[in-house]
Amino acid sequence: MHNSTRIRLIEPADAAPIAAHRVRDLEAFRPWEPAQPADFFTPEGQAERIDRLLAGYRAGSVWPGVVLADDQVIGQVTVGGILPQPHLRRGSVGYWIASVAQNKGHAGHAVGLVLRVMTDELGLHRAEASTNLENLPSQRVLRRNGFSPYGVAHSSIFLDGSWRDGLLWERILGD
Repeated sequence: MHNSTRIRLIEPADAAPIAAHRVRDLEAFRPWEPAQPADFFTPEGQAERIDRLLAGYRAGSVWPGVVLADDQVIGQVTVGGILPQPHLRRGSVGYWIASVAQNKGHAGHAVGLVLRVMTDELGLHRAEASTNLENLPSQRVLRRNGFSPYGVAHSSIFLDGSWRDGLLWERILGD
């Protein structure tokens, strides 16, 4: 576990460092993420995205976080699709770590921290996630944080020119 790893709610000032990581890591992330318009990779485009995320946060549908190491933004961890109703109480975890900070335990620690946010702050009962079948590093992060695979979503996401299957993950919170 990496002790310098922290998470916090995303802020407008995070737009520039996020854009810089996304530009540098464009090729590295291509197999794992959908194609994005050019403005996604600009500070202005990220500022608009952060505004939308914070509006979702205020509406209760998303908890958008950044991952910090030594107080520098190195990635994001987000709980999306939050369903706070008493009979549902779930959210979906997504994350990325900049290539310059990968393989140092940051992703695993950030996911552990966001699970605490889901339990303690958001009052959720169930955490869900999805990975590419080929994304073994991301699957290790989820497994280390108590997630179990429960199914395959066939042809569920269009990535790098073709429809790909997703491996679905779940964890009951408080366990």
